[in-house]
Amino acid sequence: MLKEFIQKYYIDSIVYKTGYNPINTLTWIAILLIAIILLFRFLRNKVVFDERFVYSNLPYIIFGASLRIYEDAGFIAPPFSYLFMTPLIYIIVFLLTFPTLLVSIKIKREQYWIYHGAVGLILSIPTLIMLFLKLPIENWFVFPTVFTLASGITLLYLLISKFVKHMGNKLSLMVFFAHMLDCTSTYIGVQYLGYRELHVLPHYLISMFGPWIMIPIKFTIFLLLLYLLDKEGDNQLKNFLKFVLLVLGLAPALRNCLRMTFNC
Repeated sequence: MLKEFIQKYYIDSIVYKTGYNPINTLTWIAILLIAIILLFRFLRNKVVFDERFVYSNLPYIIFGASLRIYEDAGFIAPPFSYLFMTPLIYIIVFLLTFPTLLVSIKIKREQYWIYHGAVGLILSIPTLIMLFLKLPIENWFVFPTVFTLASGITLLYLLISKFVKHMGNKLSLMVFFAHMLDCTSTYIGVQYLGYRELHVLPHYLISMFGPWIMIPIKFTIFLLLLYLLDKEGDNQLKNFLKFVLLVLGLAPALRNCLRMTFNC
């Protein structure tokens, strides 16, 4: 019974790419929350969660999104390809990122972001370049269109933040922009290029209203969420949560754009 349950709700969704279901979605959320708590407690006295921390980790997000395309394009065969699918690829990238961060802090705590970011660039740049060398560009308009739409919506957020105390900071702006990239790339992919949404709640909303619905929903959610985060509380905790939100928005957004660009 347990074996069949695991096979149905966890393994089959990865092997057959059927998407998420309520059971595995709740499981991944629970694991993510536990990981966030443990990571924050471990790192809070070792590093300042500021803009430099975020910038030094951006190459690893690009690396993960690019590596995900290797599976989409069929460069990696089963069963190894399953490791490069969500959510397992997050674990793979974490197992590279976390030790590098700790070693970088050990080398020179005051300038850890230089070493940490440099390793991330060494990983991400060749991985990204190989994609453009191996795969033909079929939809060149994807990146310009998504970035233009996301930038326009983010400008509206920026205007609102000017009139709201505490909201005008770079980290919040980065988080908002990342999630606008995510929802606009979903809109382009589902509406015009024949892709489908795999997450449970977004899939339901899109089936009810159409892919455009994700833009106003995400705009509203992150406007309120970032307002609440910036309103009060411990800066270390707030900035760490913003970093987590950035990863959860930017990683799928970049993967979406790369996959649609190469049509794989």
